[in-house]
Amino acid sequence: MSIRAVVWDVDDTLFDYTTADREGMRCHLAAEGLLDEYSTPEQALVRWREVTDQQWARFAAGETTFQGQRRDRVRVFLGREMTDAEADDWFRRYIGHYEAAWALFPDVLPVLDALAASHRHAVLSNSSIEVQDRKLRVLGVHDRFEVILCAAELGVSKPAAAAFLAACEALSLPPHQVAYVGDHPEIDGQGAADAGLLSVWIDRCGGTATVELPSGRHRIATLAELPAILGADTRFGAQSTFG
Repeated sequence: MSIRAVVWDVDDTLFDYTTADREGMRCHLAAEGLLDEYSTPEQALVRWREVTDQQWARFAAGETTFQGQRRDRVRVFLGREMTDAEADDWFRRYIGHYEAAWALFPDVLPVLDALAASHRHAVLSNSSIEVQDRKLRVLGVHDRFEVILCAAELGVSKPAAAAFLAACEALSLPPHQVAYVGDHPEIDGQGAADAGLLSVWIDRCGGTATVELPSGRHRIATLAELPAILGADTRFGAQSTFG
């Protein structure tokens, strides 16, 4: 049966999170006078990314709250004790620089336009509604999605099948009629496939293009390739080069 809906990841799929995070943190550390504590700005940014990944894993495992992981990212990164209010203030100042760098990937609007008439669209993110709802509004694409679901409110995170199935249930569609598009090969790609959705991994860097994908999973280098995989009636896009 044909695919009737596309469920999207947000960060590093629709939204260029990596660039915004990098540029936002670079500006923030400069404003805070912290760049001199590192040999290079890149070293500081690598450390921030390591701490972010560690604390996000704790949140995904249910060990802390969404706000708690933010506060602990600040405390661990700075290496000092801070009150919740102090950590919140530091993170809020970072957010100001981060949001100034927000942008969609250039292939997002063309593919959403191309699929607007043929497919329904939703979002499933491992973030929170508070964060992603506002982000999608600022980026001008909020109204493109009829459902927006996030792990903080669902109480379950990708790659758990329950997260993907919640999105299908919200659309009133069985998993085999839904495609999921995300940037992480395991959290998004494997998780969606295990839940019975059509799995599409957006591998923008192409660093693992030689990896053999199991049947039922697809890898694309650009969203321009998505309509061909979905069998959409559009001239937009081209056949995937990854198969």
